[in-house]
Amino acid sequence: MSIAKVITYSPAQTIVPTYECFNLCSYCNFRADPGQSSWLSLKQAQNELKLLDVADVCEILILSGEVHPRSPSRKSWFKLIYDLCQLALNLGFLPHTNAGILHFAEMQMLKEVNVSMGLMLEQVTPRLLKTVHRNAPSKDPHLRMQQLEWAGQLKIPFTTGLLLGIGETADERIETLEAIANIQERWGNIQEVILQPHSPGSKQTFNAVGFNPQELPELIALAREILPDTIAIQIPPNLIPEANFLLECIDAGARDLGGIVPKDEVNPDYAHLDLLSLKKILTSAGWHLVPRLPVYPQYYNYLSSQLQTAIAPRLEQNSKSKLT
Repeated sequence: MSIAKVITYSPAQTIVPTYECFNLCSYCNFRADPGQSSWLSLKQAQNELKLLDVADVCEILILSGEVHPRSPSRKSWFKLIYDLCQLALNLGFLPHTNAGILHFAEMQMLKEVNVSMGLMLEQVTPRLLKTVHRNAPSKDPHLRMQQLEWAGQLKIPFTTGLLLGIGETADERIETLEAIANIQERWGNIQEVILQPHSPGSKQTFNAVGFNPQELPELIALAREILPDTIAIQIPPNLIPEANFLLECIDAGARDLGGIVPKDEVNPDYAHLDLLSLKKILTSAGWHLVPRLPVYPQYYNYLSSQLQTAIAPRLEQNSKSKLT
């Protein structure tokens, strides 16, 4: 199998500690108002995870709404996230957490129980704080850039990305890509950049059409020029409705399809194709869809001994699958 013809994805399952979020992004289809979303219990999570087959699911994406940094519930919220990560590890899965803006100490602790973490940069222009992010204080680009810096300092394998079509200009997209490239040149810990087209959902208040997927191939090619080769470009296949556009995106330089999950919690109105159908589309154009871990090989040495022990059976499993 030619490496140049490989497209990767992560076999994943999402766990949501809470949909509660103090941000109110006008395009959001995920959040619930503070106090209006029950929190997942460890027992509920354990029951859910025990139903999964460790041979079929590798990544547990811990995806949470944000509890305000000064909320009396913040410590409980963070402990729940940490405990969920440890639970996933104990059951043989590999956790990846995306829980919004975190304190440095919180990131440092979560590094112990996550093989990778993530946070969408979205766009670096502050203009959006007057529009779609008017009521979303943690979407301040300076705060989000700081998270990327901290992740670099802590040697956390990291995923970030752009949200496209929320009011940014073409030049501002370039500025965001360049900001990510600068972080990578300084720290080298960013493994993926997601190019995520805004896709209208049933809960949002943002009155705008979705990002045109026909524009994605050109943007992917531009991103490939700007970003260092050490960063994989990721696209979400459920947000690219036509097979020919998906293949054009791959031809332009996208090499990863992210976590393929039963339900896209961020975009619940857009279901993923089943893996067999997705493989047929890719195989028809000579591409091979291959599962990967939520941490890329060049970052294995960033992991603690506990996490290196956790990935060892997965590496052996992947090696056997390539031989069969």
